[in-house]
Amino acid sequence: MPAAKRRSRGSIESREDRVKGRFRAVVFVGTDPLTGKPRYLRKSADTYGQAEVELTKLLRQVDEKKHPRSAITVGALIDKWLEVTELADTTRQRYEGLIRLYIRPTFGALSAGRLDAEVLERFYARLRRCNQLCSGSARDHECRPLSGSTVRQVHFILRAAYERGVRWRYLGMNEVALAEPPAFERSEPDPPSAEEVAALLNDAWRDPAWGMLLWLTMVSGCRRGEVCALRWTDLDLTRGVMTVERSYSQTANGTREKATKSRQKRRVAIDAYTVELLTAYRGQCEAECIALETNLARTAFVFSGSPDGSTALLPSTVTQRYRRLAIRAGLRSTRIHALRHYSATELLTAGVDLRTVAGRLGHGSGGATTLRFYSAWVAEADHRAANAIGALMPRPDPTNNPPRNPYEQLAAELRRSITAGELAPGAPLPTYAELAKQHSVSVGTVNRAVALLSEAGLVSTGRGRRTTVATRS
Repeated sequence: MPAAKRRSRGSIESREDRVKGRFRAVVFVGTDPLTGKPRYLRKSADTYGQAEVELTKLLRQVDEKKHPRSAITVGALIDKWLEVTELADTTRQRYEGLIRLYIRPTFGALSAGRLDAEVLERFYARLRRCNQLCSGSARDHECRPLSGSTVRQVHFILRAAYERGVRWRYLGMNEVALAEPPAFERSEPDPPSAEEVAALLNDAWRDPAWGMLLWLTMVSGCRRGEVCALRWTDLDLTRGVMTVERSYSQTANGTREKATKSRQKRRVAIDAYTVELLTAYRGQCEAECIALETNLARTAFVFSGSPDGSTALLPSTVTQRYRRLAIRAGLRSTRIHALRHYSATELLTAGVDLRTVAGRLGHGSGGATTLRFYSAWVAEADHRAANAIGALMPRPDPTNNPPRNPYEQLAAELRRSITAGELAPGAPLPTYAELAKQHSVSVGTVNRAVALLSEAGLVSTGRGRRTTVATRS
């Protein structure tokens, strides 16, 4: 059987119909993974010799992106990256899903050295139009675009894997870093209103444990996994303090306790009414244990599916139950994370400072994350602060300024005469010439002084008539 003909890497085309650029260097750079069509680099030249030079440059440009070990595929490179990178359980599960659905079917078998910024940006654009990567003309399905944040996660996976590939010398450069992912989409929190929260709690409190979980989530701003991992040893009901240092993780590989998202331990103060609710709830838990002839362990979970609190409540259970509750209440958002938004926005609109709110939420960036997500509510609190300082500031009264100029001094003397009754309402003022002579000033100074009195409503002036003291209404 004859051997398959090998494709030439490059060639020079003659373009006789062109006055300029009569020759063109063409280099094959592989098959487009999105369309399956061959891809080429092209460069025009006026002479055959120049075209040979351009061909050499194009071949070198292609070769510089390769390395002796660059035969590794994109799929193999990502697998090696997943072996060594440190990711939270839920993040790893999310990334593995994106790799399985979008990256591996498109680029898994492609040589890593052949992936470039152009292909990636077209790939991202297609995902933003349809998650099935159709060209937009398919009629066998309804196109559903991926969100910008999801596409950015796909970009991060590829960029991080390629960075590791460069470090391990599988690749000469990180082509993914040259690609531009979709712009960052700012998340807009949609917390429930006070009326919606009241209806939510009234419905939830039919089950005291469920109502207590939602109440504590709202007053503390804790994440779902942090509430599930809460133990009675984390609650100091005497001092009114709750310690948050763990989160409960649930993935396809199982469940476990882990550090919080920010990997920081924090102490959250709880109010007296919440302490009363928790005290009563603990009493109910202890009574149930006595009825079942068991004990409530000191380290028992506060919210549990078992009577003795030996097992934590699953985060997925909390999510599903809250979703059903939110649908019944007709809420806009059916995610339990909306209660965390409610806690943050209520604190900010109440005037609590940004750093305190960030500390309660567990944002470890000194308030920058809180400000990014809740900027609208920070602005609202800032408006209230502006109104408060405006109400405290003394109001300016230009008429009470001490007179400095001659016309101001004359106006002050005439004002005193009017307020003391020496010049009765309706009585005419002395003429401008008389006032100028009495006070040793010019007629122009008298004119400016009378203008001040007229602005203050103390005198009445008019063309062709004497100036008189204003009549009091």
